[in-house]
Amino acid sequence: MQESVSFFDLIFLNNRGVTVAWPAASPTFGAYLPWLIAAAVGGAAFYGWRRMQLARRDMAGIVLPFALLIALGVAALGWLAVALTSGQSPLFLEIPRGQSLQFDWWPDGDDQLFAMLTGLVIYTAAFIGEIVRSGIQSVNKGQREAARALGLSTGQALRLVIFPQALRIMIPPLTSQYLNLTKNTSLAIAVGYPDLFSVARTTLNQTGQTVTVILIVMACYLSVSLLTSWIMNWYNKRIQLVER
Repeated sequence: MQESVSFFDLIFLNNRGVTVAWPAASPTFGAYLPWLIAAAVGGAAFYGWRRMQLARRDMAGIVLPFALLIALGVAALGWLAVALTSGQSPLFLEIPRGQSLQFDWWPDGDDQLFAMLTGLVIYTAAFIGEIVRSGIQSVNKGQREAARALGLSTGQALRLVIFPQALRIMIPPLTSQYLNLTKNTSLAIAVGYPDLFSVARTTLNQTGQTVTVILIVMACYLSVSLLTSWIMNWYNKRIQLVER
């Protein structure tokens, strides 16, 4: 522990990577699971009911935050009930322990997956965040002023006026970024994670069928890329303006 940089005794940084505290289930988690299911069902039911009610009245309103509050309220009530009846919390925070630089990595010792996931999330989020920001700012300022003149709040104006117009600009570059994300997962081989390329290399060394293995890898990436392109192009056609 002495060789690691600690942040609030929850995050440890050293020359082997990053170790974080992670929620773990206690023996009473089985009693808490029905409460989680009830929270999800209750939040989803309220969301659907409220959306139908607003659509029937042809009104604009915010639904998702209230549905999330209901779900969190039921989950918090269940956690309190289980903790009081059993005397043990259904969830606890597992603090990394170990000697020197040896840690129990998250999750279940799979530190390569954590390193790959962290790198891809940070790298891709930077590009997607810039795409979303530029798409929103590309909408004419007069649209915001018109929405406020109609009495919409800032959140309603963004959700009902600005964002639908910005999506038409954002979808094409987002499609390219999602395709890049699919191919960038091959970088997992750099941290020793057994991705598709790692499996293909092992198969190649054992069989010697170079052309066949490479064709299989190409077919896998092509299938995922075509599926991603089809979904994004279908959604792009749904939201684009149709001239009459």
